[in-house]
Amino acid sequence: MKRKLGSSELMLSPIGLGCWQFSKGKGMVGRFWPDLDAKEIESIVKASVDGGNNWFDTAEAYGNGASEQQLSSALNNLGMKEEQVHIATKWFPFLRVAENIPITIEKRKAALQGWRIDLYQIHQPYSLSSIDAEMKQMANLVEKDHIRYIGVSNYSATQMRKADQILRSRGLRLVSNQVRFNLLDRSIEQNGILETAKELDIAIIAYSPLEQGLLTGKFHQDSARMKQLTGFRKWLPSFNRRNVQQTKPLINRLKELADQYKVSSTQIALNWTIHVHGDTIFAIPGATKVQQAEENSNAMKFRLTEDEIHELSQLSIDIKKK
Repeated sequence: MKRKLGSSELMLSPIGLGCWQFSKGKGMVGRFWPDLDAKEIESIVKASVDGGNNWFDTAEAYGNGASEQQLSSALNNLGMKEEQVHIATKWFPFLRVAENIPITIEKRKAALQGWRIDLYQIHQPYSLSSIDAEMKQMANLVEKDHIRYIGVSNYSATQMRKADQILRSRGLRLVSNQVRFNLLDRSIEQNGILETAKELDIAIIAYSPLEQGLLTGKFHQDSARMKQLTGFRKWLPSFNRRNVQQTKPLINRLKELADQYKVSSTQIALNWTIHVHGDTIFAIPGATKVQQAEENSNAMKFRLTEDEIHELSQLSIDIKKK
């Protein structure tokens, strides 16, 4: 059940594996995750591939390349071939200029140990250079065969349109925008991002598709988990007591559907994400355990009905009205 990533020729599974958690506890953003053992990472990658996942999303910022290194090592140890899996990674633009893109591409390739970069993304829109300058440098990487396709992350509708316009002038296209999207955060449906993506045939890659675990229902089932929160999740508005209470009707319905389909609430939430807008949206949940990787992949092996998708959509809208 693979689908085309935007206007590219990449045929990807609707669910990929987000690899932020492979950061080995390094760097500003990597320290929020435990230092996973290399064998555990390998097992997670294997479970993902065995479950039908054929792509992985990582980034330079995830442990200063540690995630890229761990992912590529796992793929190598498993004997994976380039025709079996695809890799997406990202350049971190904060306090950098566009000229840094060609300077650091060899570091990305080295961290990935020769694995092809199928999708190279600008991690966020804040840098010391213009979108024009960055897209021109990204286009140069395609023309020099360093990367295959160009994507962005956290770009607004206007920024997406600008990036795509610049790439078209080089005979290329913007193929994806990685943004936050899930049942509890549907802002891209109101701010023009989704509409623009559909118009320009740009895929949406949804990060945090489980709202950092809130949509699994485990925090609703066991309130003690709230007190055990650490890292960035401890301060997220999603995890305050009032929000958890307000989301109960949606969480309860996810559990009812999970029982009906003999799956988990996690899988229902992911299935909604990858089907609510046709083939436009891909999801990249993470996994720190093999069971989670298996659960993520198995979310692709059934399909909610249109009525069920609409019902969940309405429940999520009702939460915002409270």
